[in-house]
Amino acid sequence: MLTQTAIRSAAAVSSIRQFNHASASPHQASVADVSPLAQHIQLSGAAMSFPRNAEIFGENESADYLYKLISGTVRTYKILSDGRRQIGGFYLPGDVFGLEFGDEHTQSAEAMSDAKVLVVKRSTLTALAGRDAAVARDLYALTARELQRVQNRILLLIKTAQERVASFLLEMAERVPCGDAVELPMSRQDIADYLGLTIETVSRTLTSLESAAAIEVPTSRRIVLRNRPELNRLNG
Repeated sequence: MLTQTAIRSAAAVSSIRQFNHASASPHQASVADVSPLAQHIQLSGAAMSFPRNAEIFGENESADYLYKLISGTVRTYKILSDGRRQIGGFYLPGDVFGLEFGDEHTQSAEAMSDAKVLVVKRSTLTALAGRDAAVARDLYALTARELQRVQNRILLLIKTAQERVASFLLEMAERVPCGDAVELPMSRQDIADYLGLTIETVSRTLTSLESAAAIEVPTSRRIVLRNRPELNRLNG
């Protein structure tokens, strides 16, 4: 609740900043060539910083805001009835999160590292989409991507441990393109909670893939993909 209060205060400051921006000269008001939705979030979003492990929003809190990650990393998660943690997703710079189909958050979100986030009111975006077809298209595309992510996750959780780990590594390689090297911003426990496995199973599976020459593990956070065709085969 303290975070939500801070967000409301930051949003009020952002409204003043947006008014001043609208009153500025054309040169001062120039904005990077980005999508209409991203441009609106950039202009009207309130910037907030969260230290590592700080909660951004909690499960069952009102989903009044949408969030765009500027720097750092964020995870969404749910605590199950038996105390286990199920991570729903990892968000990297440029990602938008907090999108809900109902009025409340179904998961919690917290910073995995020091993070900077732009926060914008959901009602503001909804109203804007009603007036601006380009923003409406962007918002629809964002919703479709989130639905696709959920569908992919359902398929992931019915795969074997080896298939889950291979799929995860390929996903991260695509999201953080850096050749065949993947720098993981999350811990082994985070990966296990995301894949629905134990940390021991994740470590054992990585060792197995390394022994099969599919990957190389120089450090716990750095994975080198040595045989993408084999990983793609496991990914199905």
